[in-house]
Amino acid sequence: MNTTHDWAAEVDLEHLELVRRDPGRYAPGGVTHLVLEVVAYADDEAEAAGRRGSCTVASHPDGSVSVTDDGRGTDTRRDEHGRPVRKPVMATKDLRFFDGPPAVYLPDGAPRRGMSVVAALSEWLAHTNRRADGAWTQRYEHGIPVTDLVGHPGDGTTGTTVRFRPDPALTGVQAADLRRMLSAFGHLEVDVRTAD
Repeated sequence: MNTTHDWAAEVDLEHLELVRRDPGRYAPGGVTHLVLEVVAYADDEAEAAGRRGSCTVASHPDGSVSVTDDGRGTDTRRDEHGRPVRKPVMATKDLRFFDGPPAVYLPDGAPRRGMSVVAALSEWLAHTNRRADGAWTQRYEHGIPVTDLVGHPGDGTTGTTVRFRPDPALTGVQAADLRRMLSAFGHLEVDVRTAD
């Protein structure tokens, strides 16, 4: 059963183009909104686990932003050939936020739309997943996967890191405003780090 994303499709090009055509609608507030979209998934994960999670939001000298959490990691399954298939969170719409009301609002007062908005409105995005049964990374450009899942040794932790370089036309982050908004997530301790 598809509860958040349709596992049947890895990429929804029409959906990604819809988002790219109207960034003001899907990411009002620019980069700050994109960060909130990512952190909302970490908050969901902590809530589902019935615990207080932790999350780090960091800006980097290359203009990218990363969000790292300590959740279970993105759901990964095996296809009929035994290859890992990850839940298509980056390149397809989140059914909860596109296919039906009521709207869910993020701390900036704008509707939540999901990770595909972050991927579509980023020059590139790297999704790193750490689960008990292994770890992998996949890279996207403007929401479209440009690599397969690249496996790497686990480090004994679980969680997800999403690092993205937003489209330069988007409004940048105001650190004080972002910190205030991040404090509204009820299931996370969030650490904000700025680039040196």
